[in-house]
Amino acid sequence: MHPAPSVITFTTLSGLGFGLLFWLGLGLPSVTGWVAFAFFAIAYLLAVGGLMASTFHLGHPERALKAFTQWRSSWLSREAWASVLALIVMAVFGAGLVFWGVRWPVMGWLGSAVSLVTVVTTSMIYTQMKTVPRWHTWLTPALYLVLSLAGGALLAGQVTAALVLLPVAAAVQVAWWLRGDGAFARSGTTLATATGLGRNGAIRSFEPPHTGTNYLLREFVHVVARRHALKLRVIAFALGYALPFVLLLLPFGHWLAALAVISHLAGIATSRWLFFAEAEHVVGLYYGKRAA
Repeated sequence: MHPAPSVITFTTLSGLGFGLLFWLGLGLPSVTGWVAFAFFAIAYLLAVGGLMASTFHLGHPERALKAFTQWRSSWLSREAWASVLALIVMAVFGAGLVFWGVRWPVMGWLGSAVSLVTVVTTSMIYTQMKTVPRWHTWLTPALYLVLSLAGGALLAGQVTAALVLLPVAAAVQVAWWLRGDGAFARSGTTLATATGLGRNGAIRSFEPPHTGTNYLLREFVHVVARRHALKLRVIAFALGYALPFVLLLLPFGHWLAALAVISHLAGIATSRWLFFAEAEHVVGLYYGKRAA
């Protein structure tokens, strides 16, 4: 699929932001006053900034509020409600820390839980799509969740937790890549099954549906060379997981911590680009863009 900058920004930043809110809700780190304000400001800039970026991918951004009306059937709508609830609860919790120096544990726990729910709802927007076999797996929400926790731990300065979560996230990422490489073929979807004409013999496309480009080709058919994908996977793994892990093992320093966060952010942004660029939508069969 087309790796639009808006959805890459959205999935990268919002995951980090809500991950940081999760740790803050648990009281990690235990901060009050202006220090707490700084942590919450970073979390909200990431979470809200990511959510706002997602609206740029809408055909009519001015209609974004209508997403809240479809919560019974749409994971996008559920994400909208979960994100607003998480931001409101954590705003109340943060206000107690910043202005009165008090921590309301129940409010913090609730905010942490809803923050993770928000991340899961984001992942389910993609997981539910049977038309993209690479995404249609429980590994997708697992990857989103563990990345949010690991990135949040980095931002919250929870070194021990990050040293545990980064290898776990790396393992899930590799498993997601390996499983996804053969997902389209294993789905059994072909031009014959898609058209229902397989019983008549071998099916092939006589000619493309039309000669020009269209919305489907722009949004759902994007082919990235395997050699380029492999290079980008190495970059994503090195920057997103390996380098931050190594930096955390060194004697603590604020510059090293900042470098670990920047490296992780760059690596995850790269992996998110691949998340969309390597996603094979079955509509590509009609345009001769898929081998299955």
